Amino acid sequence: MTRSSVPSPAGEIDMLTLTNALGASVTLCSVGAGVAAVNVPDVNGVLADVALGYANPADYLGDGPCAGKVPGRYANRIARGTFVLDGKEYHLPINNGPNCNHGGPEGFHNHIWKVEKAEDNSVTFCYVSADGEAGFPGNLTARATYVWTDDNTLELTLTATTDAPTVVNLTNHSYWNLAGHNAGSVLGHKLQLMASRFLPTDNTLIPEGVLVDVEGSPMDFTQPKEIGRDIKVPFPALVYGKGYDNCWAIDGYEAGKMLTAAVLTDETTGRRLTVSTDQPGVQVYTGNWLSGCPANKDGRSYDDYDGVAIECQDFPNSPNTPAFPCTVLRPGETYCRHISFKFDIL
Repeated sequence: MTRSSVPSPAGEIDMLTLTNALGASVTLCSVGAGVAAVNVPDVNGVLADVALGYANPADYLGDGPCAGKVPGRYANRIARGTFVLDGKEYHLPINNGPNCNHGGPEGFHNHIWKVEKAEDNSVTFCYVSADGEAGFPGNLTARATYVWTDDNTLELTLTATTDAPTVVNLTNHSYWNLAGHNAGSVLGHKLQLMASRFLPTDNTLIPEGVLVDVEGSPMDFTQPKEIGRDIKVPFPALVYGKGYDNCWAIDGYEAGKMLTAAVLTDETTGRRLTVSTDQPGVQVYTGNWLSGCPANKDGRSYDDYDGVAIECQDFPNSPNTPAFPCTVLRPGETYCRHISFKFDIL
């Protein structure tokens, strides 16, 4: 493990690189407990960085795409920035149309997390969110532990505890391009989702509260399909988000049970990414608004659709949707979720 620090207006940013026995590596950043780089081999053994990220670590603070980071306290959207918990109404910052997205503009992803533990193959980040921060109740302690294995699997464990009832939804918001982070459009990649139902939304991307079969629609990824094949179809979900920005319900979900959620492949390089989780949903976002982001690791701003985020999480707006799995965390309980990113070749 190698470690360096970079100054920023918000304080020192830690960059930590884990390298496994195969020479493949992951670089982690303390801004938002984020993934800054993942260097893995193609079918010929050539390493390339497949995670979108920036040249300047300070640019992870306040970036629009939330590249590589852990958003919170509630990832994704809460309708109109309002929810009721135990009879009390809470109000959150509005930063996405009429809604709160990723905990607002000062969410977990825009803070520097403490490096609590760093070993040869693992790093634990910690962030303490004060009662009332961004309108959420309770002092909440969140941790993100990454483990980089010798079979090129990045394992992420997300935990949280609170001293008062609150709501929590944590994920990882990395964007992937298996041809290389600077290779251009990801729309030619093939994606398979182990999800036969998705969550239709209103035009502000708030779920309507029901699950709908994907069969016969552009939302059907039950068999591997090029991401861009149907992305221009005038289907409501695709029109609302200028591409895919939707949540699918993972088939066979049971609390605590790890299941494969998605498989992403690039046939040109032969790289494959398999994403597994014990969370109920997977949000797929095709980088529809990447243009204008900070300069990337090769010095240019990414274009729209240059990467795809596969975000395993609880459903959007669950605090306002009793039919969805509960996202309330109470004192004495521990929120614990797992996500696995396994890289191999076809």
